[in-house]
Amino acid sequence: MSEAQSPGYETSYRVLSVRMSDDTRAQLEVLAQLNNRSLTEETRVALEHWTEVSKSDPKVKQRADAVRAEIEREAATKRNAIAAIFGETTASAKIPDSPKGRSTKQAEADKADA
Repeated sequence: MSEAQSPGYETSYRVLSVRMSDDTRAQLEVLAQLNNRSLTEETRVALEHWTEVSKSDPKVKQRADAVRAEIEREAATKRNAIAAIFGETTASAKIPDSPKGRSTKQAEADKADA
């Protein structure tokens, strides 16, 4: 099956180089052969599967929530800075609090130590 004809894929791709051990590559090549796929297609299928599995992982969701909160804090800080630079008198955006008053990185480090 050619890549352009693969079901569920757009015709444009982005290249990704992946370093792996010889053993992993050999296993992937055998799986590709058994599944009648190219090595590239087998790798793409495996990565898509891992992506879907990760989406339902509660730990990944928790980290995503922490990253999202940090992004919101940084955006609010930058909005306030721009408002201050240009003398805007609108109410400044509230900067959300970090968990227990700490940065996300500090909170994650504490979780890793626990």
